Amino acid sequence: MDNNSYCEITPEILKLAAMSEKAGIIDTELFTKYEVKRGLRDLNGKGVLAGLTNISDVRATEIVDGVPVPAHGRLFYRGYDVKDLVAGLPKDQAFGFEEATYLLLFDKLPNHEELESFKQMLAGYRTLPTSFVRDIIMKAPSKDMMNTLARSVLTLYSYDDRADDTSLPNVLRQCLQLISLFPLLSIYGYQAYSHYHDGNSLYIHQPVAEKSTAENILHILRPDSSYTPLEAKILDIALILHMEHGGGNNSTFTTHVVTSSLTDTYSAIAAAIGSLKGPRHGGANIKVVKMFEEMKQEVKDWADEEEVGNYLKRLLHKDAFDHAGLIYGVGHAVYSKSDPRAVIFKSFVEKLSQEKGLEKEFALYSLVERLAPQIIEKERQMYKGVSINVDFYSGFVYNMLGLPLELYTPIFAIARISGWSAHRLEELANNGKIIRPAYKPICEDREYIPMDRR
Repeated sequence: MDNNSYCEITPEILKLAAMSEKAGIIDTELFTKYEVKRGLRDLNGKGVLAGLTNISDVRATEIVDGVPVPAHGRLFYRGYDVKDLVAGLPKDQAFGFEEATYLLLFDKLPNHEELESFKQMLAGYRTLPTSFVRDIIMKAPSKDMMNTLARSVLTLYSYDDRADDTSLPNVLRQCLQLISLFPLLSIYGYQAYSHYHDGNSLYIHQPVAEKSTAENILHILRPDSSYTPLEAKILDIALILHMEHGGGNNSTFTTHVVTSSLTDTYSAIAAAIGSLKGPRHGGANIKVVKMFEEMKQEVKDWADEEEVGNYLKRLLHKDAFDHAGLIYGVGHAVYSKSDPRAVIFKSFVEKLSQEKGLEKEFALYSLVERLAPQIIEKERQMYKGVSINVDFYSGFVYNMLGLPLELYTPIFAIARISGWSAHRLEELANNGKIIRPAYKPICEDREYIPMDRR
């Protein structure tokens, strides 16, 4: 069977799909009747309490006169405000992703000796098995780098003599290796696809032990391995801001759910990658960039508030971009007044736009940041406030860094593997029950019908 036949949606498939859709639809009123929290969230976006974690905290409210009210968002890693972690990086230590990873895994800020030893350990694990690039990454490269990354992670199982050992020391070893290898797996996967599908030159640069994770990403991605200090610094900040976001986000909850079955590390992390890939989760920043590309074509005067505002209204009315009725990068399941990651990111984004000569683009982003929440609140019934989220600026940053669209979500995964690892270790350390929420059946009992009577 050729590829076209293999992928064809036949009339038989269409017929069966219609039957499947009809069988799958549930009356929406029943969700209200049985008090089902769809998406495990209430109308205000507050998640159903499913567990406890000591790793991070996402705060979007404060208590005033005994009542929770919306507040500017704050994000804490092991009790430390991420804003302070970013601001506290010493001038002579430009990069903080490794330090923040140490904090998430071991619940303490490392001293100089501990951090240097940890960096050396990560550098030591930054080597793929012999011939892995040739035999695995170069074979049948996928157009989606998240699928490539998941396949590579699952294949690493075959190279691990202790793959199914779920003791904490072994899982920690596996997690540290994956944290170290994610940049190589992601970027080499992209280089293979770019070469075999797009006809570009193939570059497989070896990582440099002395370089940080952010520096190595730019080093192994770019043909000449060159980058400015500001570029590497901002990528490092992006990694810190994306590496963890509480236990309830979709991919981290997936990590807890799959880990609770006591499966192996590679299966658990591959499942988390599959979750992060979705456009409702890690793939959102791609939508933001594509939306702005159309906006720059449609709006003649980027500084005209009325013209920009009219385009945003067209988005909400499903008259522009992908006709989904969404302004991508605006709104969050938890945050209402502000997303702290976006607030922290913005000042660095402005500096990079100046270095790249893209001040006009930054001004457009800033204008949309101001106008979009106002327009959404007028056009939609809102249960809580709305503001930009971290995806709003991250795609713009990756675009300025010259990262291909195919790597936007893998960069997120390169950061989030640190958080996933911390949560996998936490789930195993607490030896909890397998996670198994309830679903209420609403189908009626039926008598079996023999074949000759159907």
